[in-house]
Amino acid sequence: MAQATKQEVRQEKKWIRIAETPGVGKVGITEDVLAIMAGIAAMDVEGVASINSNATRQLIAKIGIKSIAHGVHLKEKDGIVHVKMNLNLRYGCNATDVCSKVQERVKGAIENMTGLAVKAVDVSIAGVEGPDKKSK
Repeated sequence: MAQATKQEVRQEKKWIRIAETPGVGKVGITEDVLAIMAGIAAMDVEGVASINSNATRQLIAKIGIKSIAHGVHLKEKDGIVHVKMNLNLRYGCNATDVCSKVQERVKGAIENMTGLAVKAVDVSIAGVEGPDKKSK
């Protein structure tokens, strides 16, 4: 099977227009970049152990930031974004508080950085990670 060229890959990604200046040009962003923004915002919340893709902070540092987007799914229509993400939480945290903070953080990050409206951020708890062995 032949590998896709860069142009073909670029065409497969969905581009979302976030700005347009007459006489200057358009600004667009891909759903992949929005997913990375959402994943980073979620990982910054205390109590989140990892995105469902099992991309922990240490793993992200080693293999790259794109892996964080694998557990985040987005749909965009007419400038309105719907985010779905699966998280692994740390054992002992208040799940509803953590998920509420994730929803606020993700919504704020996407809206502030892109100007797009976020309709909803749906969070599913995929698992719980126990305390680190080092903390015993």
